[in-house]
Amino acid sequence: MDLVLSSLINTTPIALIISLIPLLLFLFGFTKFAHSKNKEAPIAKGAWPILGHLPIFSGTETPHRVLGTLADKYGPIFTIKLGTKQALIINNWEMAKECFTTNDMVVSSRPKLVATEHLAYKGAMFGFAPYGPYWRQLRKMATLEILSNRRVEQQKHVRISEVRTSIKELCDVWSSKKSELRSSNYVLVDMKEWFTHLTFNMVLRMVVGKRYFGAVTNVEEEEGQRCVQAMKEFMHLFGIITVGDVIPCLKLFDFGGYVKAMNATSKRLDKILGEWLKERRHNKILVEKVDGQDQDILDVLLLLFDGTTIEGFDSDTVIKATILTLFAGGTDTSSVILIWALCLLLKNPLVMKKAKEELDIQVGKERCVNELDISKLVYLQAIVKETLRLYPAGPLSGPHEFSENCILGGFQVKKGTRLITNLWKIHTDPNVWPDPLEFKPERFLTTHKDVDFRGNHFELLPFGSGRRMCPGISFGLQMLHFSLASFLHSFDILNPTPGLVDMTEDFGLTNTKATPLEILVKPRLSLNCYEIV
Repeated sequence: MDLVLSSLINTTPIALIISLIPLLLFLFGFTKFAHSKNKEAPIAKGAWPILGHLPIFSGTETPHRVLGTLADKYGPIFTIKLGTKQALIINNWEMAKECFTTNDMVVSSRPKLVATEHLAYKGAMFGFAPYGPYWRQLRKMATLEILSNRRVEQQKHVRISEVRTSIKELCDVWSSKKSELRSSNYVLVDMKEWFTHLTFNMVLRMVVGKRYFGAVTNVEEEEGQRCVQAMKEFMHLFGIITVGDVIPCLKLFDFGGYVKAMNATSKRLDKILGEWLKERRHNKILVEKVDGQDQDILDVLLLLFDGTTIEGFDSDTVIKATILTLFAGGTDTSSVILIWALCLLLKNPLVMKKAKEELDIQVGKERCVNELDISKLVYLQAIVKETLRLYPAGPLSGPHEFSENCILGGFQVKKGTRLITNLWKIHTDPNVWPDPLEFKPERFLTTHKDVDFRGNHFELLPFGSGRRMCPGISFGLQMLHFSLASFLHSFDILNPTPGLVDMTEDFGLTNTKATPLEILVKPRLSLNCYEIV
């Protein structure tokens, strides 16, 4: 022992330093590693005190384009401050893939928004519910029972009936005004309203067996208008960031009157949904059919949930909230995509000409389009894909929230951070899409023919990806393809203002066209094709 102590005492300082070098290198490396593990994504400049980056959204430009401009400066992943909250913005497919594969569980929850509390039955609408037992059970039921491929096929007759009825009604409008028309024989129609009524009737019949627009009483027409207006307000209000969402301590103050508006809209929708439910029970229509052939979705919901309580929500709340989820996901989103598709076709007449040529070759002019034709209409499918690329219904996807600390893109992300996926920026990335802002359906027949939009190709995510991906993809695509194909096949259309198509966006929960879409139409088939069999 004395020998050891003597040796240590007599050791020169140089020898001590040499002996400590490995330890110093280890400590330096550990410190650098720890620092890199704590590195956070860059924060965009220009945050205001208290408000953070909220003021940058106060202009006329839509949020996804504002964030897209910031992505050009800060890269594929950056952070903004929304009041006291932080939001991580991802802008390319690599970040999206890492997010919805490696970190999918961590980002599968939703933030508790003011709109969720006041418009979504306090989270009973499963599309806005936080990740947990309630969401898992409702999501499973939606996937297996309500929006399954079997259910979509069973309700095929509703889609066909509604599309053909709406086309017949439009043809009747043309016939009634034929004597007043000029030599061109075209009649002016607001296609924004027409697609809205078509998709609303289609979803309404599938869900509760009703239709409100066309060949119905004035009372039903007025009720339909009230319901459509309430749904428009719902979609608009859900896209608003309230002060309470970003500065929780001010949640009690209704700045802007948005909470008051949310409560009013919620009451109107709840009254309508409650009347449908009460009517169904009163009329004792609920009868178990063979193979469920004659069941609408309300029948299915009553069979699944009536008289039960799920995670604190009573059966009536669960049923009404689920119906509202289906309407929010099936009506406005579908009509929005159809409207943008028609706008893009009007701006690109050569694409429209090719679409009609394909329809004439595959279907002809002696009969109507049927759903079996869709698989042969490859160019029309490419048109829908290209529309979804340029104008996804929800260009910022739904808001997610990190439920745990994690690493994304090499950056530390803290629990509670909100996630915003800029789908529009991903869909227009020039590294993936040549001429990214140009409408070129041909890309999906050539260079990008293998890119699908069912959540596995992260370059194109109009329906999202991961656990929170839209469960109604098959349902939505059937509506889109069949409705667009039937309309283009049935009518010749002209732009009343050649060369000018208003593409102004109006942002809410979905990215809608701000102004009406008035076009000139006339039948292009023999009139007997428009008769409803």
